[in-house]
Amino acid sequence: MKALRQLGFLKVSLRPDGSPDEDHRVLALFRNRAELKKAYGGLQEETFRLKDLVKQQEAATQRVQEMLSTLEGRLGAAESAYPALVFYQLRRLWQSGRELITQLVADLVRQQEERERRAHLAQHNRSQFAGREDAENQLRAAQALHAQATAQLAALEAERAQLTRFWHYFKRRALERRVAAAEAAVASAGGSLGQAQLAVEEIARDATPEFQGLSLPARRAINLAAIAYAEVLCVRLAPLKSAMLALAREATARRETPDDYGSPRDCVLLMGQIARAHELIGARAAVAEEIKVRSQRLQRVARYRGAADTSPVANSLAFTEGDVLATAALGADATRLPNVLAEDTWDLFRILLR
Repeated sequence: MKALRQLGFLKVSLRPDGSPDEDHRVLALFRNRAELKKAYGGLQEETFRLKDLVKQQEAATQRVQEMLSTLEGRLGAAESAYPALVFYQLRRLWQSGRELITQLVADLVRQQEERERRAHLAQHNRSQFAGREDAENQLRAAQALHAQATAQLAALEAERAQLTRFWHYFKRRALERRVAAAEAAVASAGGSLGQAQLAVEEIARDATPEFQGLSLPARRAINLAAIAYAEVLCVRLAPLKSAMLALAREATARRETPDDYGSPRDCVLLMGQIARAHELIGARAAVAEEIKVRSQRLQRVARYRGAADTSPVANSLAFTEGDVLATAALGADATRLPNVLAEDTWDLFRILLR
């Protein structure tokens, strides 16, 4: 069969009436067929991927609907409605504290970046000014040297032009040597002038180097300020009778509403304390001064694992507010939380930003 195929192709290729245009059309058809087949395979893969995404979305939608149905059922009964309200209000309290700290970090990052960017630009301008001044001085010196050499050459050539008599032969020979030396001096001065001009142009084309981001001391200071603000929020919740911080942390760690918040009357009292907690952590009076004082203390005691680390070691920070912060630190979990400046987050900072 293979031999017959070969003979068949040989017969087709040896037909006297075959034209090159028809051969090109056949090759183009085969090429288009291969491209269409490849495109069809890619569309099939894309269709399968989209079907998988639709299935995943349907499953997620089904889970959300089940959660909503469960929540509607809990809110429909008085015994379970109050604990559900407490649960979501505790989660909101924790989220409010996280938003406050995140906003503080964003403001500090923006302000420090602006200051360091201006300082970076000023440093570049100072160094560029010094280099430009030196290059311009060299350019002026090269221009003066070139003008002097050119003037000397012109004077020698003028003197040579006056020696036209035959008895000036020996003077012309001596003068020719001086003219050659003057021409060499002009060429050398021209080369130095060209290099000086290139140096000035290169400095003029020199762009401002890219800002590499916040410095290590700035990132450490911002992290410590965020930890200090977290301490301030914890301390403000300390006067409340209930363990508000622990309750909010437990509510954030759970997905379903628990029933361990007590009777409806207890839940109403707890919701009142949650509202009071929102007022305490949202108060802006003297917060900047408190953060400053605590940041200074943290800077004195903070220790780091490596020279390039921006998050302090938890053991190096001494708690100064008693059981509130100590309890929070002991209750830390291993959940990784977003930190805009450091790769590793300190345990207490991690809980408060969860």
